[in-house]
Amino acid sequence: MPGLTPDQLSTFNTTGYLIIPDYLTPAEISACLTETNHLLTTFPLDTHPLTQFTTGDSSPTDKHVGDTYFLESGDKIRYFFEPSAINPATSTLLKPKHLAVNKIGHSLHTLSEPFKSITLSQRNADIARSLGFKDPRVLQSMVICKQPGIGGAVPPHRDSEFLYTDPPSAVGWWIALQDAGKGNASLGMVRGSHRRGDGGVGRRFVRVHNENGEVEGTGFVENEGGRFPKGLEIDDEGEGEEVEVVDVKAGSLVLIHGNVLHKSERNTGDKSRFAYTFHVIEGAEGWEYDGRNWLQPTGEGFSRLYDDHSK
Repeated sequence: MPGLTPDQLSTFNTTGYLIIPDYLTPAEISACLTETNHLLTTFPLDTHPLTQFTTGDSSPTDKHVGDTYFLESGDKIRYFFEPSAINPATSTLLKPKHLAVNKIGHSLHTLSEPFKSITLSQRNADIARSLGFKDPRVLQSMVICKQPGIGGAVPPHRDSEFLYTDPPSAVGWWIALQDAGKGNASLGMVRGSHRRGDGGVGRRFVRVHNENGEVEGTGFVENEGGRFPKGLEIDDEGEGEEVEVVDVKAGSLVLIHGNVLHKSERNTGDKSRFAYTFHVIEGAEGWEYDGRNWLQPTGEGFSRLYDDHSK
């Protein structure tokens, strides 16, 4: 059957995530890794602003990445460095550029053929239909590199905080291009956290404006809109804050509910942990993509998953 089976859908709705092994073929994995390595070794460094990717979650005064290079990356392929890979005194790289990049984004699904072919596909249209999407839109596609020894941790968060629709609708497609397990930047999921009473989208990641109305970066604000997706059953008898570390083999897909709390660990190993991820939001009438979100549509807007792949 196309899409998700009833058991898979039940697991996703209950836990907030679903692991689908062997989602990619060996040939698809190889093509994506070859493309990633090509991008990492060929992008020009002399014109790069050395933009770093930081979460801004360490303390209330920390700033998240928010320069023009980042904010205008929604329809481009751009490169963001690990903070620990840059010498702050000299603003130079401490490692070769291909070992210093944190992530590549944010429109691989439109500008890179290997990633486009595994994103705008019939199988993903079928999965989206299983999840109840009426007009799914694809956005924020990227390779997370997690370089050996320096790949930074990502603190607990909910994807709908970053790609907010009212009501929330985001679902992440997270695809392992290399094995991801303990000691190698493993994923941690708070099982069922999307269905708890405190599991709503309580904050928003938005563009921050100065007193002149100019964008000066990004940051978190309190969410004043809808906090849960339509029809989500809330279970206040949830399982608490225990993080379940998941072992994901190369080629596996992890579907991640936009309200589920999850994180990833620092890569302390000697091997990279490449993963490709993109997100889907609801574009149908009744869902509004917020104009304050860090990522804003350009041109014809975000990619329609059903246009060419579903009737």
